[in-house]
Amino acid sequence: MSSTAARLLAPVGTAGTLFAFGLDVARGLFRRPFQLREFLQQAWFIASVTIIPTALVAIPFGAVIALQVGGLIKQFGAQSFTGSASVLAVIQQAAPIGTALLIAGAGGSAIAADLGARKIREELDAMMVLGIDPIQRLVVPRVLACMLVAVFLNGMVSVIGVAGGYAFNVVLQDGTPGAYLASFTALAQLSDVWIGLIKALVFGLIAAIVASYKGMNAKGGPKGVGDAVNESVVITFLLLFVVNFVLSTIYVELVPAKTG
Repeated sequence: MSSTAARLLAPVGTAGTLFAFGLDVARGLFRRPFQLREFLQQAWFIASVTIIPTALVAIPFGAVIALQVGGLIKQFGAQSFTGSASVLAVIQQAAPIGTALLIAGAGGSAIAADLGARKIREELDAMMVLGIDPIQRLVVPRVLACMLVAVFLNGMVSVIGVAGGYAFNVVLQDGTPGAYLASFTALAQLSDVWIGLIKALVFGLIAAIVASYKGMNAKGGPKGVGDAVNESVVITFLLLFVVNFVLSTIYVELVPAKTG
């Protein structure tokens, strides 16, 4: 096979090995003993490095959506629907995507760096020699920790984003609090919250698996670890937007919109 063909087929091979790695992680979820201490440590660490940036990002997310949506709706004379449009946009799209970007950028990069450092120090090889599965011992707790933290961060972003959008709409766009809340309760439904939580759960899973995969396959010393961290973040971002499109499409097709 020529070098050009090998370069063209390299992404296909990477996708296949990444999928196989994901299956190994899924099998590791049901193996015992479960690494509870590692899970709690990783959940606390991921939350500690992401909670403040996520809270700071949530405010402008809600404000920008409220300003843009409110200005657009105002042109059509439908100010009474500003609340529903803004809040649904935050809950269904902005909250899970914002959470995923922070999980991948902060938590995922830390996971990739940690596992990559263990790889180049040959700790992972030593674990396998001792009969310890690195996926079950190291990867599974990190994946579950990312998923758990992503769900909680999604709830935080939703609350802060909705509150920020409410404040900006009422203060800057002369909206009325009653109309804002009434339109939201008239058009929103419980499934809108569930799709946001499901997205956050899936996004946390993807970020952790990609970061773990790139970290455990780092090569070339410290430079290889840095490259693995960068690649994990880029690949995760691309996958997140693709998966978000797929999940949003499925949701729109399966769940009928609520009419006021």
